[in-house]
Amino acid sequence: MTEIITPDICVIGAGSGGLSTAAGASQMGAETVLVEKGEMGGDCLNTGCVPSKSIIAAAHYAKAHEDGKSFGVNGVQPTIDFQAVHDHVHGVIASIAPHDSVERFEGMGVRVIQEKAVFAGPREVHAGDKVIRARRFVIATGSSAMVPPIPGLNEVPFLTNETVFDLNQRPDHLIVIGGGPIGMELAQAHRRLGARVTVLEIFRALSKDDPELTSVVLDQVRRDGVEILDGVKINGIAPGGGQQAIAVTIETQGAERVIEGSHLLIAAGRAPNVMGLDLESAGIEYSKKGITVDARLRTSNKRVFAMGDVIGGYQFTHVAGYHAGIVIRNALFRLPAKVDYRALPWVTFTDPELAHVGLTEEQAREAHNEIRVLRWPFGENDRAQAERTTDGLIKVVTDKKGRILGASIVGAHAGELLLPWILAIQQKHKIGTMASIIAPYPTLSEVSKRLAGSFFTGTLFSDRTRRIVRFLSKFG
Repeated sequence: MTEIITPDICVIGAGSGGLSTAAGASQMGAETVLVEKGEMGGDCLNTGCVPSKSIIAAAHYAKAHEDGKSFGVNGVQPTIDFQAVHDHVHGVIASIAPHDSVERFEGMGVRVIQEKAVFAGPREVHAGDKVIRARRFVIATGSSAMVPPIPGLNEVPFLTNETVFDLNQRPDHLIVIGGGPIGMELAQAHRRLGARVTVLEIFRALSKDDPELTSVVLDQVRRDGVEILDGVKINGIAPGGGQQAIAVTIETQGAERVIEGSHLLIAAGRAPNVMGLDLESAGIEYSKKGITVDARLRTSNKRVFAMGDVIGGYQFTHVAGYHAGIVIRNALFRLPAKVDYRALPWVTFTDPELAHVGLTEEQAREAHNEIRVLRWPFGENDRAQAERTTDGLIKVVTDKKGRILGASIVGAHAGELLLPWILAIQQKHKIGTMASIIAPYPTLSEVSKRLAGSFFTGTLFSDRTRRIVRFLSKFG
């Protein structure tokens, strides 16, 4: 028999954003239903952030074995047990899974329905034999790997982030289509774990970040042995010969070339999961770029919110978590909270890491008449010298009065070093705030203080300052 449920809020999708919304709403007293047709934890836990960072960690230790010689430790070529790497990755997933489990959320008071959700009207969703008529709905269905329309692609086996972590044997030659963060992270990790790797990028690898900093990353990835081919046109894909299952025909600088590999990974972007929900029945506008929302994350049906990857734009786990707070304030408390991406950070977990918040130099020049660009190399940091992690740079953009507009860091632990700059931009601080802090020695965090201090170098050590000092010295 059909069961009719009338909660305060119904969340569709148990990924990062959906789980945060459901947990927050329930613990604040709202009757909450969570609908998920697949695995709890969504892409981030099962096929995204967690497994990718786990395999990157394994690759880090493989690289550390090779690099020990420079520290007086005999460097050795590590033996890679790819089945054990696979087990490590899935062990990490299993250790985190209880935090996202049905049991945990039911313990919080959330009713979890493990069925596919389909809208049957502006205020009604069907999930199996359940009919949900909620006061508010939240769509948090995430995104999936986008598969580009390449001739012949469907005739060969290929991997995406949803399947690459299931490999228990090392690829002989991994061909990666897509030179964005996902493609470059997995390319470098597999190379360090012993696979031959070729990356094919239609435009420019890591094109969304500052090229001055991405060049540091790409130089290291190439030194690791990854072949990166920028600006290529992929004309077709076909089965390969011999043990090479894949043959990709590319065109570069007017000449055709065939690259054969054992495995093919598609990392060409993400597509919002909007199909199968029957959004039309609910009067919800959407396109292939995602569900259309306003600054309060309301859809064209004002009783329905959408958040995270499904609305396109910034597709990061931490953005989905941020969206959860915006939705709860609007849906439960009727507060007109709006998204503000001014201090939105992102990190690419290559080695070295690449981290950014705020405006890039190019964006700052377009938005402001006059800017200051500050740089400080990791090579002038004592901790970086001690650990031989001197390939790095911090770059900060301010307006002429010193207000911080954006920060980019490339180097060891760049993602960890970014946090004070996120706070500075969010709180509209000037560069003097960072220059005045006491940074512990010796730490990599000193690069932030040293860079901030460089803003005042011209003033502090000017002829005017010298004249003032000489004048004051006359008074004893």
